[in-house]
Amino acid sequence: MSALHAAPDIFEIKHNDSAEEPQLKDKYSLGEDDEVVSQSDAPQESDYEEEVDESVREDMKKLENTFPGISDRFRLVNRIGEGTFSTVYKAEDLHYDAHKNDWDVLTSAQDSYTEPPSKRRRVEGEQAGRKKAKYVALKKIYVTSSPLRIQNELELLHDLRGCSSVCPLITAFRYQDQVVAVLPYFPHTDFRIQYRTFMVADMRHYLLSLLTALNAVHDHEILHRDIKPTNFLYNPELKQGVLVDFGLAERQGSEYASPCLCTHQSYARRSRILSSYFSKNPPTNGLSAGYPKNDSRPSRRANRAGTRGFRAPEVLFKCTSQTTKIDMWSVGVILLTLLGRRFPFFNSADDIDAMIEMSSIFGTRRMKAAAAMHGQIFETNIPTIGEKGYSWEKLVKWSSCVEDLTESELQATRLLSGLMDLDPSKRLSAEEALQHEFFTDPVHHDVKWGGHPDPDDSAESAEEEEADEADEVAML
Repeated sequence: MSALHAAPDIFEIKHNDSAEEPQLKDKYSLGEDDEVVSQSDAPQESDYEEEVDESVREDMKKLENTFPGISDRFRLVNRIGEGTFSTVYKAEDLHYDAHKNDWDVLTSAQDSYTEPPSKRRRVEGEQAGRKKAKYVALKKIYVTSSPLRIQNELELLHDLRGCSSVCPLITAFRYQDQVVAVLPYFPHTDFRIQYRTFMVADMRHYLLSLLTALNAVHDHEILHRDIKPTNFLYNPELKQGVLVDFGLAERQGSEYASPCLCTHQSYARRSRILSSYFSKNPPTNGLSAGYPKNDSRPSRRANRAGTRGFRAPEVLFKCTSQTTKIDMWSVGVILLTLLGRRFPFFNSADDIDAMIEMSSIFGTRRMKAAAAMHGQIFETNIPTIGEKGYSWEKLVKWSSCVEDLTESELQATRLLSGLMDLDPSKRLSAEEALQHEFFTDPVHHDVKWGGHPDPDDSAESAEEEEADEADEVAML
């Protein structure tokens, strides 16, 4: 069978200006000179059987047949993830001992993780104490992804090597139009179990690991763009997680578009709003009847990549100057999901529904101000949407169906208000969030969901007065 080569050209992780890069290729690439593991030495497929659907077996067999040499290096075990642009498989690394694996910072995670009992048969004369298998994750990137997108993902993963709580890239291979990235395998629990059972102390460890990863990513001026629970693999036993899937990530400022109005001073924004057509021709009844049938103006284009329910308001308003703060909004949505015990918390079908969901929380007044910040107009005639909106404390109470929040939940709610600010300039960064009292001075007053705090320990806190922000659309 033909050998498996490291991905050349644009897919090879190589920079000529670094003196240490040739060592990376020697450490992680699997070429013709690699020692081939014989079938007698390699664990057989019957050694560690897992419950695998027949369709998954056919999918893995198809990958082995269409990607020559991959079965000599890895033994596919199961399919552990499937998305729009890629499929991820759990595989055993048959050549683990033939390489210097300084990327393997999660060995303790694999060693402490209890594998399901083996269903193998004991062969007569077999030696006992077989070496523990080492697993990796093989990410098969679909051919529908553009070569530039694939190159961008691999380069960003390479630049983030060594960052805490960020999944490192081991190597990548290419055969014709197929690309497979090799990543560490990290055992984790399903978020659908976590959000039902997590107490506030568990939320603190979860967010601490996630924000640590984002702080490292944002220090490199990289936007992840797809922060959500399925892209953060968390192990509650280790209190550690890894951030994965950089398929939509990009460097900040890589969009070559005109700067958004939010980057200007407030007086410049007011001037632009006053000179707009909407300001000079206000609707007679106070609300616009609709939009022009034949609008000759060019449509506004901006990056709207992300997952529904986790997109920041500036993404919905098509801001052309998006920053790393869009990831912080997504972290706030995860915290809101954990506190409110509802997943998914936002379940919109499109961007319009998403803005309606936001306006139900923030009110029309703040939504209009947020839209005007990006040179947009927000209008709605839904009678159930008020002008003022609701506080996060009330929202968490209603969502989790409790009468009172504990002191630790109130502290987490204060962090939530800093993460989910409509104004990205006022939203907490990852570094600022790590300095919040929720982490630096935690309140250890926690009860299981559905319980009630002790009356002696809990104190009724006055509802936070909402700061009156400057309403830039009042003049409209």
